[in-house]
Parts: sequence; structure tokens; C-alpha cells
Amino acid sequence: MSLVEITRGDGPLVLGLPHTGTEMPADCMARLNDRGRAIADTDWHIDRLYGGLIGDVTSVRTTVHRYVIDVNRDPSGVSLYPGQNTTGLCPLTDFDGHPLYLAGQEPDAAEIARRRMLYHAPYHAALAAELDRVRARHGFAILYDCHSIRSQIPFLFDGTLPDFNIGTNDGTTCDAQIATAVQGICAGAVGYTLVVNGRFKGGWTTRHYGRPAEGLHAIQMELAQSTYMHETPPWEFSDDRAARLRPHLTSILETLSDWRP
Repeated sequence: MSLVEITRGDGPLVLGLPHTGTEMPADCMARLNDRGRAIADTDWHIDRLYGGLIGDVTSVRTTVHRYVIDVNRDPSGVSLYPGQNTTGLCPLTDFDGHPLYLAGQEPDAAEIARRRMLYHAPYHAALAAELDRVRARHGFAILYDCHSIRSQIPFLFDGTLPDFNIGTNDGTTCDAQIATAVQGICAGAVGYTLVVNGRFKGGWTTRHYGRPAEGLHAIQMELAQSTYMHETPPWEFSDDRAARLRPHLTSILETLSDWRP
């Protein structure tokens, strides 16, 4: 099983794909209950949705499911959203707050450390290397972290999530021009809703790599899954919905690829 998939381009844009993986090592699978084995909390089809939108772009994807370890969480285990319901580095519950593990099979500190070394570290080593390569070529790099989530999850947020959720950790992870450009494209997308730094301000990836003063810019896009797929099992891709959404995503990626400091 290849843990990390890398596609290299020569442009300044790097796509992060931390939650599309569905691979589950046998030793981890054996610990999970039926709910855990259903791997419902996947960023379903995001790699397909973004695939082929533009050329000359780099992408870094982990094949391992977030229930093994969430590569978009702080490796120290510190919560990204203190005081709010969320899931951790090695999630013990799903997005609805239900346990994922068989009784007594939850990962202990040693198991979490093992997974961090085996699965979290290689993804970020690859992502950091690609960002460094791109920055060396252009003098800067832009990380666009690709995510999606069900539009209604009462355990995590009230009501219905906006379609486009732009995260820059309150404006700290990228040049303001980048955030403004992405927001403008989303605002102009007829029939869609958006929010900037709402419930999702950017995960650990965006916050860790977003260092504009060093020429590293990061922005997270959390899409409501209702914009491109069916949100109930078997989690099917919707060609019609995706066809309406993809031109707006293409515009975002083209704009970011053309942006210069």
C-alpha cells in the first residue's frame, strides 16, 4: 500500500488532499466497531472533483483513512477548536459523536505515537518537500487544502453549513489578496453560499504551513458535500452537481496559479 501519492507540477500551486484516503491497515481495522469500519467521515470524491481542473499543479494525497490518524490535526494532539466538539488526532468518535472502537480497543499513547510515525509524518514530509520545491522555483508557494464535509452535522455545528467554507485562520495564513480573490469567486457563484473563517478556519495543515512572511501561503476550502455528491450511503458522486461546481473551482485554481506577490 502506497501511503502518499504525489503528482508534481511546475506551477506555484500545491493541492493538499488529507482526507480522501480510504485505506485501513488490518491491525487498525480489527480494533474498530461496525460504525468505524463504515468510514463514513471521508472527504468523498474530492480527488475526483478537483482532478484535471488545471494543469501544472502539484498534489499530495494520503491514501490512509482519517480514522487511522488525521493528518490535518496537530501531531501533539492539541485541539484546533478548544471548547467545541471536534475529532482528535486518532479519532475516538465519528462526526456524530458515536464511538468508533470496540470496547477496550481504543489506541493508547504508544499506539498513537506509532501511527503518528508511520502515517502522519510521511504525509507531512512529502507535503513540506513539495512546498519547498515549488517555493525554490517561484520564490513562493500556495497550499490549497482540499476538504469536504456533510452539510448537516448537529454534533459539530448548528443548522446547514454554507457551500464554500474558506479558512485562513482569521487572515494569518496567506496574503490578503489570495483570500480576497477566492472569496470574490465564491461570492460570484450564483446559487451558492459562503463564509470566511466560520466554523472551519483551517486545520493544522493550513495553520502550520501558512507563513506568508516566508513565502508560504495556505488556504483551506471546506466544501459542503451537497454541492457535488449525495450525502447518504453509498455516498455517490453526482455528475450534475459536480458539473455546476467545477467551473467555480477551476476559476479558483487558475486565479491562485496566476497570482504573484
